Amino acid sequence: MSEITWQKSSFSGDRDECVEAAGLNGNILIRESDDPAIVVTTSRAKWRALTHAVKAGRLNHLI
Repeated sequence: MSEITWQKSSFSGDRDECVEAAGLNGNILIRESDDPAIVVTTSRAKWRALTHAVKAGRLNHLI
């Protein structure tokens, strides 16, 4: 099994609570840094669609 390298946003700074993402076998893994045992897996296409929607502000009504 490949070693997983988790990345967090540079906007998180030194905060411990953030979303982390990693690539593995063509998929994207997502987890909360304060509860790393729970991992959600999605496709690259779905991850790309989510990040585009967030950047465009289409999910702001959820906050």
